Amino acid sequence: MRTKEGNKDKDILEAAVKVFAEYGYHKSKISKIAEVANVATGSVYVYFKNKEDILLRIFEELWEKLFHEYRKIARGKELQPANKFDKMIDMIFDLFTENPALAMVFVNEQNHLMLTNEDQFTKNYDKFLDEGIFVIKEGISDGTFSKDLDLAIFRHYIFGAIRNLLHNWAKEPRNFTLNNIRQNIKYLTMNGIKN
Repeated sequence: MRTKEGNKDKDILEAAVKVFAEYGYHKSKISKIAEVANVATGSVYVYFKNKEDILLRIFEELWEKLFHEYRKIARGKELQPANKFDKMIDMIFDLFTENPALAMVFVNEQNHLMLTNEDQFTKNYDKFLDEGIFVIKEGISDGTFSKDLDLAIFRHYIFGAIRNLLHNWAKEPRNFTLNNIRQNIKYLTMNGIKN
């Protein structure tokens, strides 16, 4: 059996993001991912069981990165809750601005993946949302945010809004820039939850 070497798994994941963004997950082929990664098709199977395994790993790494970065901000004492929430939105949009293909995969594939792989979908997504709720609770406690917020609704509202706006950006990037979406999400959300 061949051994794993170098950063082939990373190359395969980066290639998969590009291929999934361009063709969509269902129309993408392992052979195309291998071609873009500049590896043999058989090499893909050294690292991943199948195409779905690749997609799961993309989301696992995405949400793990966001969770760990945001947890540091959420649990830190140097920022006020409003600033922490602001940084959370910036982190997401910075990541997607730097990697528009990843934004396309997020918009087009996360919902499908969550529905078909509920038990395997990354727990870091929920943990990331938990950190957001931690910050909102902190803001409610110190009077920054309204005590009338329904945290269960807010938890789903913010990412539903982001996903929907990113979907519109993906369809018509000239009509919706990522920076304009970012600024409007921040404005609408902060003015809606402030006390």
